[in-house]
Amino acid sequence: MPSSSAFRLHRFAFVIATSWMAMMVMAGCSHYRLGTGSDRVSFETLYIAPISNEAAVPQAVATVSRALRSAVIRDGRVRLAADAASADAVLQVTLSDYGRTFSAVQATDTALARKFDLELIARCDLTDQRTGEALFKNRRIMVTRQIYVDDGQNPAEYQALPQLADQLADWVAHAVLDVW
Repeated sequence: MPSSSAFRLHRFAFVIATSWMAMMVMAGCSHYRLGTGSDRVSFETLYIAPISNEAAVPQAVATVSRALRSAVIRDGRVRLAADAASADAVLQVTLSDYGRTFSAVQATDTALARKFDLELIARCDLTDQRTGEALFKNRRIMVTRQIYVDDGQNPAEYQALPQLADQLADWVAHAVLDVW
């Protein structure tokens, strides 16, 4: 059995080492912040213009508009303005393309395409109303969602549209509110 002075020395060294490691961990975590890391954007109010639609998916306008407004409100860094005149910045979103591609087929059966990738593409413009400066122009944002067609392609696409809209809204909100 080790002597009591050696035991006390080992215990003291253990306490010092453990305390030092705890302080290092706490110092490393002291500057961590939850969220996107972007404290402030250059504007306080945002007007989201009615969404334009050049894509072949007319029912998406209302769904994307609702999802985009919800995403900006949920973030909380800016307030939505009722009109462009009362806003610091204006966001214009155009749904520019919508498409589907086969993602799973069987080489021996040409009629078996049952898994599709749906793709929704938007172009976004963000303008600072105070200076007239375009913060970004024609920023292309694309989202993809896979569907499995079992009971027909149209019902599967219709059911996937809210998820596509939510995903697109999140990406647009990040483009607007995070550092460009």
